[in-house]
Amino acid sequence: MSRFLTSVIAILMLAAGIQAQTSPDAAELTKLLKEFLAGASRNDPAVHNRFWADDLIYTGSSGRRIGKADIMRDLRPAPSPKSTDPATTYSAEDIRIQQYGDAAIVAFRLIGTTVNNGKTQVAQFLNSGTFLKRNGMWQAVSWQATRMPRKEEETKKEVSAVEAAFHRAILASDTRTLEPLLDESFLWTPGTVEPITRPQLLERLGSGQLKYSKLETRNVTVFVYGDTAVLRGACLRQRSSIPGSVGGGDAGPTTVSYTLTFINKGGNWKAVAMHSSQ
Repeated sequence: MSRFLTSVIAILMLAAGIQAQTSPDAAELTKLLKEFLAGASRNDPAVHNRFWADDLIYTGSSGRRIGKADIMRDLRPAPSPKSTDPATTYSAEDIRIQQYGDAAIVAFRLIGTTVNNGKTQVAQFLNSGTFLKRNGMWQAVSWQATRMPRKEEETKKEVSAVEAAFHRAILASDTRTLEPLLDESFLWTPGTVEPITRPQLLERLGSGQLKYSKLETRNVTVFVYGDTAVLRGACLRQRSSIPGSVGGGDAGPTTVSYTLTFINKGGNWKAVAMHSSQ
């Protein structure tokens, strides 16, 4: 081995040793991160309060910039989860820590795994946090999250599966499955009829005012624009019960065209708007 090559290897080994020595609190920071992700998976306010500094600046993957007060305000007490509710857990891979005295940079790949109706969806983000050690306690003062792009075909398959579950739930009047698939702002404009909000749709299906005996989609195309997906297709439908109708349901099956828009929120695709017309 040449003297030059030996010197290069020695320098690289020395650099690696220096890097390891400059992160004496790496184990503590790694433990803090993993405890936080476990707590975030169950929406634990105490874990969030411990992890984030009061002067936090958080820039999310959507470009929204918020502080600790915003995060804590959004952590509203959640009702007891139902067995059909989507469950999301978070974990970290490729953790890298660089420490500079009482400051440290923690970079990692965040894996968000959501299980919904037996199907698993995975979202990945590149996260970087700046931590300060104050009074012997590490807390994040700055945070940046960037969603890792997925292959378009994978995203299309994922959205198509959610859209199929959306229509199955409506056909079966299964409001427990349908509810988590609808964003709170969801609005359905069915032709000339008044638009239907999320609460109205769930109430009408649950009470039996609106009931379908046939709901078959075909010729569905999917267009993906980042965290937004637009689906266009045709649907052969027949209703056995229609709100406000004295004559019962439809006389026979009818074909309607529809456009359905989904947005991705934290790894979950949710319907925000639908328009249908004959």
